[in-house]
Amino acid sequence: MSLIDTHAHLDSDDFDADRADVIERAKAAGVERMIAIAVTADSSAAVVRLAAENDAVYAAVGIYPHYTAEAKPEDWDRVVALVGQPRVVALGETGLDRFREHAPFALQQEFFNRHILLSQERGLPFIVHMRQCEADVLEMLREARRRGPLSGVMHSFTGDEAMATDCVALGLYISFAGMVTYKKSDALRAVAATIPADRILVETDSPYLAPEPFRGKRNEPANIVHTAACIAVARGQSLVDFAEQTTANARRLFGIS
Repeated sequence: MSLIDTHAHLDSDDFDADRADVIERAKAAGVERMIAIAVTADSSAAVVRLAAENDAVYAAVGIYPHYTAEAKPEDWDRVVALVGQPRVVALGETGLDRFREHAPFALQQEFFNRHILLSQERGLPFIVHMRQCEADVLEMLREARRRGPLSGVMHSFTGDEAMATDCVALGLYISFAGMVTYKKSDALRAVAATIPADRILVETDSPYLAPEPFRGKRNEPANIVHTAACIAVARGQSLVDFAEQTTANARRLFGIS
């Protein structure tokens, strides 16, 4: 059995003491590939370095919604310059957040649009963060779809079935993290059961959102096995079959071997 963790913040300070061990534990657990996700221009450079040093790691470069207000004028140019680097397979984490508006919402929208435009120009998928702004995200995705095809993933999805259906219709994939394993997440598990087989992904969002039985602890890519097992049950599949499907999906979306 093999799995791909499509969203892990491996450059996080939480991993500074044992990052190499974290990656090795993931590989031992059957996680053959991990995508290290950036949140700033500096973070983007860090994940590109990390991917260059580890054959199991790929990189996504971009500026997270909360950090758009802190971005220097040249930071976006730094992100764009990294797109051509080896093992960069996606843009983000981008998107919108109304739960904690650490950056003006209009600025978040501007940067979200920049990521989507760059995705459409360069042919790399984008990774969408969405919190308490489903209608806003859908509006921007629909507008972008009018310009051309979309390639991307709704990461750590917590929306309802209608939202998922709309996103799939727009050309996006749906990814689930540890929250789907929590006791009170029956509705989210029901949504996970409805996602088309060729559009579902799994992730850890580590070091955050550890699945049961590690909830409340630091998360890491090896724990994706628990999230995958939970969704497999909800979908009436074996873990091996579900892992094979999500791995094939991740390879196709991100163009990784």
